[in-house]
Amino acid sequence: MQGTNPLKAALWMLGAIASFSAMAVAGREIAAELDTFELMMYRSFIGFAVVLGLLALPRGGGFAQVRTRHPGQHLARNVVHFTGQNLWFFGIATIPLSQLVALEFTNPIWVALLAPLFLGEQMTRGRLLAAGIGFLGILVVAQPGVAPLEWGHAAGLGAAVGFALNTLFTKRIMRHDTVLCVLFWMTLLQGLFGLGLALPGGIAVPSQTMMPWVLIVSLCGLTAHYCLTSALRFAPASVVAPMEFLRLPVIALLGMWVYHEPLMAPVFIGAGLILAGNVISVRAERRRVGREAAAASGGLTSH
Repeated sequence: MQGTNPLKAALWMLGAIASFSAMAVAGREIAAELDTFELMMYRSFIGFAVVLGLLALPRGGGFAQVRTRHPGQHLARNVVHFTGQNLWFFGIATIPLSQLVALEFTNPIWVALLAPLFLGEQMTRGRLLAAGIGFLGILVVAQPGVAPLEWGHAAGLGAAVGFALNTLFTKRIMRHDTVLCVLFWMTLLQGLFGLGLALPGGIAVPSQTMMPWVLIVSLCGLTAHYCLTSALRFAPASVVAPMEFLRLPVIALLGMWVYHEPLMAPVFIGAGLILAGNVISVRAERRRVGREAAAASGGLTSH
């Protein structure tokens, strides 16, 4: 990984936010004709063709970079991401966009809770406190007992867990593989996953009016992951993940403008609690890293 540079990470995340927002609108439109497996198949194979084109460019780095010594990590990353992405597309079609994104914002909390298992990081009181506040925010967003809970709410939380695991696996993979290597295996494997799961029920062909939306999902899915993977080169996962919070007001305004969805106060209040939990997590992480650096420095000077 290159040296930490939060500004460059933030700029890459702006590109990811724009891409994910466009995907949300396109995904809801596509739900009228295609199921999530078919959508993931088309999206992945179109993206795969784009990646092949990039690798073939004189300055693309060539096809040698897609070789990896860690195929198991790529397979695991794409299984969890494929699952999370299917749940995300299902949620888009069943609950308001802003509500889905607010639930998805638990992603950084799941990153903090799962990092000890996947990255060997320490479980701290700060992470546990962040998780507690974040899950309180989930209750405010979903309003159980006040508003009917739908499968879309469960899908939103499941997508957040899948994306958190994806972030952790991506962080590990970026220690030894390039961005194009990650995208090559992502588009190839997820295209095959989608094909295998869509075949039993028959694969629908998008209509002429639907094809532009499929292209938007395909290309924005590629740019979103290129931007996200690039951001992870310049900052830790616990710093990059909370940067996505700007997506909530963007997607809420899109939902209001395109689908006449109301701006719901509980969604923003709950998202604020989730954000507070993530701020606590990030600050605790910075203090932990600072203490470890100070201890390492002290150990070096004592020799």
